[in-house]
Amino acid sequence: MGYLSTMTVAPFVAALLIMLVPSNRPWLTRLIALGASLVSFAISLVVLAGYSWQAGGFQFRETYQWLPQFGVQVLLGVDGISVPMVFLNAIVLLTGTIVTFKIADRPKEFYALFLVSVAGVFGVFCSVDLFVLFLTYDIAGLPMYILIVAWGSTRKEYAAMKLAMMHVAGSLFVWVGMLAIYVQAGSKSFDLEFLAAQAQVLFPPAFQQIFFPVIFIGFGFLAAMWPLHTWSPDGHGAAPTAVSMVAAGVLMKLGAYGIIRVAVWLLPVGAQFWSPFFVTLGTIGAVYGGVMALAQRDFKFVIANSSVSHMGYVIVGIATLSLAGMNGAILQMFSHGVMTALFFAMVGALYDQTHTREVGMFGGLARTMPWFTGFFVIAALASLGLPGLSGFVAELLIFLGAFQTYPVVGFLCIATVALAATYMLRMVARAFFGPINPQWTHLRDLLPAEWIAGVLLVATLVVVGVYPAPFLDMINASAAPVIERVGGVR
Repeated sequence: MGYLSTMTVAPFVAALLIMLVPSNRPWLTRLIALGASLVSFAISLVVLAGYSWQAGGFQFRETYQWLPQFGVQVLLGVDGISVPMVFLNAIVLLTGTIVTFKIADRPKEFYALFLVSVAGVFGVFCSVDLFVLFLTYDIAGLPMYILIVAWGSTRKEYAAMKLAMMHVAGSLFVWVGMLAIYVQAGSKSFDLEFLAAQAQVLFPPAFQQIFFPVIFIGFGFLAAMWPLHTWSPDGHGAAPTAVSMVAAGVLMKLGAYGIIRVAVWLLPVGAQFWSPFFVTLGTIGAVYGGVMALAQRDFKFVIANSSVSHMGYVIVGIATLSLAGMNGAILQMFSHGVMTALFFAMVGALYDQTHTREVGMFGGLARTMPWFTGFFVIAALASLGLPGLSGFVAELLIFLGAFQTYPVVGFLCIATVALAATYMLRMVARAFFGPINPQWTHLRDLLPAEWIAGVLLVATLVVVGVYPAPFLDMINASAAPVIERVGGVR
């Protein structure tokens, strides 16, 4: 086994081992989960440091025969697009595992399902076989239903069912598009590189124009693309802390990643034809999410609707078919994943003590919870695109790409930054500053596990924001060939 297979399988093996642990030994369950998380995180650092952007293409390759009669192989590899996503999943896995140490209700079952979901995410980002990508895509999403129903809060049954139904609906679209590609290619292979290399011969323009929107919409469900976004606020609001971190931080990125890896890469003529339509949907999502976040009074719902807005930026960046926009979209996927993981980790720390997420119930938290306040404020500043944090670089590139291709869209996207500043700064001012609410004077600051998770996530936001060049070089090495294929703006 190589780096990628070990990184992917480690959480799954840990989940199997956890199921064998007696329920009266929760410390052993936590130890196994932490061990698997550390293994995957360490390997992700090796992959991140070892990827050569000068060489480009897929690296750390592994090949395992599976169903050769149907052209299905377990082909693993990462390029400049998937390496940041692998690292994102690894750091969310590690921090999510750490902040969940305090869970007392059936930790054995929770960690088993949690680790299976994250293993599926690794599989999507590392797969170079279309069938395996689809299989792991579904594995990543389906455990979310049980995790939310069993350990969630508020309207958890409704939210879990909604997320599961919309994930399945999107998967049906992807399944139809995937089978159409496979049959059109002669039913010989699911190898993404082979299909991309032969796309001009295998997939005539009419075929691409029909099935590009099918695949884009299918992945758009999980990417929270407007108007398919409605699962996101409910799902994030009801999910337990670590599940919110994964759902917002990573699962939404699976949809955007699938759009780039399958729809745009394999069907470039379809991408050119449908670009204006999906730019429009992305712009509506960015503005709509900002307006909805402005109207919320619940911490999680502000962040969840903000996520819809930020994923709108990602859709815009991809659909502009410009190199700046594509680079910005991929970096935004990474930045938003880290930022929302930090947000939900902090909200979970507060909710565990107060059992309320109503912003107006608080005040002056900075006096009793200084570390918590600092981490939350950094996440808020990253969300509104403060220079020096990773969100600024990502949004700048998306806006540049939009102005190169659709100037009106660029103007509307920039206008949403003003909305982000309004709802984020208002939330921070109400909850953390001003007169302290006597009801909460007893609150403690972060637990050691929560503090460690916060430091890891904040450090990532700052490092990428201050010195984004290595990430951008890596992303550009793989995004540039995609833009060249579709005839986009370089």
